[in-house]
Amino acid sequence: MQILMAKITTNFFYFSPTNQSYGQKFSSYKPSTLSIIVSSNSHSSCTINPISASISKTLVCKTKNYNAEISRFCEVGNLEKAMEVLYSSEKSKIDTKTYCSILQLCAELKSLEDGKKVHSIICESGIVIDDGVLGSKLVFMYVTCGHLKEGRRVFNKIDNGKVFIWNLLMHEYSKTGNFKESLYLFKKMQSLGIAADSYTFSCVLKCLAVVGNSGRVKDAHKLFDELSDRDVVSWNCMISGYIANGVAEKGLEVFKAMLNLGFNVDLATMVTVLSEISFDNTLLDMYSKCGDLDGAIRVFEKMGERSVVSWTSMIAGYAREGVFDGAIRLFRGMVREALDLFVAMLQKFEPDGVTMACILPACASLAALERGREIHGYIVRHGISADRNVANAIVDMYVKCGVLVLAHSLFDMIPAKDLISWTIMIAGYGMHGFGCDAIATFNDMRQAGIEPDEVSFISVLYACSHSGLVDEGWRFFNMMRYECNIEPKLEHYACMVDLLSRTGNLSEAYRFIEMMPVAPDATIWGSLLCGCRIHHEVQLAEKVAEHVFELEPDNTGYYVLLANVYAEAEKWEEVKKLREKISRRGLKKNPGCSWIEIKGKVNIFVAGGSSHPHAKKIESLLKRLRLEMKREGYFPKTRYALINADEMEKEVALCGHSEKLAMAFGILSLPAGQTIRVTKNLRVCGDCHEMAKFMSKTARREIVLRDSNRFHHFKDGRCSCRGFW
Repeated sequence: MQILMAKITTNFFYFSPTNQSYGQKFSSYKPSTLSIIVSSNSHSSCTINPISASISKTLVCKTKNYNAEISRFCEVGNLEKAMEVLYSSEKSKIDTKTYCSILQLCAELKSLEDGKKVHSIICESGIVIDDGVLGSKLVFMYVTCGHLKEGRRVFNKIDNGKVFIWNLLMHEYSKTGNFKESLYLFKKMQSLGIAADSYTFSCVLKCLAVVGNSGRVKDAHKLFDELSDRDVVSWNCMISGYIANGVAEKGLEVFKAMLNLGFNVDLATMVTVLSEISFDNTLLDMYSKCGDLDGAIRVFEKMGERSVVSWTSMIAGYAREGVFDGAIRLFRGMVREALDLFVAMLQKFEPDGVTMACILPACASLAALERGREIHGYIVRHGISADRNVANAIVDMYVKCGVLVLAHSLFDMIPAKDLISWTIMIAGYGMHGFGCDAIATFNDMRQAGIEPDEVSFISVLYACSHSGLVDEGWRFFNMMRYECNIEPKLEHYACMVDLLSRTGNLSEAYRFIEMMPVAPDATIWGSLLCGCRIHHEVQLAEKVAEHVFELEPDNTGYYVLLANVYAEAEKWEEVKKLREKISRRGLKKNPGCSWIEIKGKVNIFVAGGSSHPHAKKIESLLKRLRLEMKREGYFPKTRYALINADEMEKEVALCGHSEKLAMAFGILSLPAGQTIRVTKNLRVCGDCHEMAKFMSKTARREIVLRDSNRFHHFKDGRCSCRGFW
């Protein structure tokens, strides 16, 4: 019998914990490791219970070994081995701590696929995910791996009483630009009685800074007062939160309270207070926004050193009050002072690549081509162009100044292009209306071994939108999600809504918004409202406008957009009601203006303006062009006049639009054959668009018009936008 038992135990097999290939190789259980107890009562019999107990004990050890092995692999970062052990284990014996360890590693390695598998195993094992530990770890894994939607779904089902998991979601929503959802979570957290900490407070203040609601800042201050662990970070957030929402004096009060309570200020505190709280600038901005232009002028004239903030406040004040001559004078003065400052800097210091990379975007945003060329020349002469950041900034400057051919040539000269280089070029083709070229560049980027990020996808989707490429847009949207594993953000959804709206797929765009996993913001609804205007869908426009006004009740632009929808449909009573509503709310429309740079001088034009020295010549040229257009069978699109008047009055109103004045001045002032480059602060109107096409054909000139949405290249009577604008 003893021999028989020895044989039995010799043939007992088990999975070796140290085996490198689980489930494939086995090791024999050695007799010496098992206590074989022979009965003392009989030499011919043995008691098998001790053997069974010993085997049972061994199996328990093995279960414990699975948990230990997974944890050990997780500690050294070996996710592959940890997953192998998990698959080969008895799932019901794996404890919560082990699952948490492997989910943590999935998050650290951004392995969403493995994380999903672990989640599936947990569910198949019948484990109820309602406790704060495992549920929170699942949320953490999904959010960290970029799957915010699934993370939120799990979050909604668990007992989420831990503040850190609320902070995680709030922070992630703010990163995607969905600040309103972040604030919604904060409100819900408060309603559940979950105590906030300094991290909560920091996130909330950042969201409020973007949303810009001083009333909510008061709520934030209340939360700040309730914080038990206020540190220097939370104090800094409170100060910057007030400043970002235009309540600088409150920010200073918080700063004083901080000092009185004995808190040691750090560098961030001092930078915030000294750079953001400028009493003169705050006072100037207050006068300007309150319509007291005389008071603003008095403060401005008494200022010692004027910053770009003070210049901008005054220019905006003049424009807001309709004093455009004053705005033009200030603009010129600002340019002169800025140039003097730049020259003084050159005399004392030699700017490096960082300096140049900071200056060029300013030229790009203003479409100041001549200034940009001067800086480009300086860069070449001083050998700074080898710096890739500088090279990228040069390409970006020429793209945004409308010189796309030169931008592409300089792009080709960059020896080692990075993701930023490619994205600039993709975005450049998109904003100029060359969607197919943008797609080709995107494909070239991937062939060069550089994978796109979320910004690259925004650029290519924008390009599809402004070229009417619906099928291609859907292809890139799905590629981003399923091939590149990039979760769409509000900007990506906005591009898709814009694409569908511009191409007339308004019902599909509306359904798309309703099915979005994140709450749409005013920009997304605004894109659909703009599409309603383009395609004259009054009924849908009214429905969409309700959503827009709920989200941004003080944004004048959306009221004006709906008024334009009514005006083009000749619903003048509705236009009147909207204008009265704008007036009652104290809102003011941003006045349209256009400018053109000739021989280093910026010439600014406003609708109906007659103060320019060449105003009579400009008016005469426009009348002559209008007559020629009529002789060729073209009649003004008076619905773009947006006023309730007879056809003649509408035609006169159209003739005075700022972009027409600027283009006409370009024809009069620039040498034959030279490209006319005009920039407008608002979207170009349909009649001006038609006039620009006619001008390019009649005057045999190429006209590049940059409006608030995109570039229009007019040549030989055609436009690069092909109607998608």
